[in-house]
Amino acid sequence: QVQLVESGGGLVQPGGSLRLSCVVSGRDISLYTTGWYRQAPGKQRELVATITNGGSTNYKDSVKGRFIISRDNAKSTVYLQMNSLKPEDTAVYYCNIKVSVVGSFWGQGTQVTVSS
Repeated sequence: QVQLVESGGGLVQPGGSLRLSCVVSGRDISLYTTGWYRQAPGKQRELVATITNGGSTNYKDSVKGRFIISRDNAKSTVYLQMNSLKPEDTAVYYCNIKVSVVGSFWGQGTQVTVSS
């Protein structure tokens, strides 16, 4: 059984930082692409960042230079370091692991609110 548990969300002022964590059980994260997605109220879920099994990363244009995705295989944990946060980054952030062309698993999400 695959489980993803996110943590690290919260309320932060514009310009602040947060680090999200996602602990994955049931799969070896070093073998798959993992990533972070977000969904703001009234909007579709969108990709924020991914990291492949080979370590290649990909970012949504609006977060490039501000967010960093990484992973610790020994801890089976994927991270999203978010710096210089903006109000438009406010959303529920979800962790994802893609185990096949048609199969992926999601966490329950963690709320990030950027507001003064």
